[in-house]
Amino acid sequence: MGLSADAFYNVIKQVGNYDEIFSRNLNPLNIFRDGTYNAQWYDGGLIYAPPAR
Repeated sequence: MGLSADAFYNVIKQVGNYDEIFSRNLNPLNIFRDGTYNAQWYDGGLIYAPPAR
C-alpha cells in the first residue's frame, strides 16, 4: 500500500482511539458507552482488540 511502518500509529496519535473519538463526539450529546454494546468487553460490551500478529 505504500504506507510507512508507523502509519497507523500516526493516525491513532492524531485522531485518537475508539474511546477518545466516541467521548469527544458523543458524550456532549449525553450518549455514553457505559452499559451498552459499545463498552469494552470486560465492562459487558462487545468492543475488544483482536490480536495483532
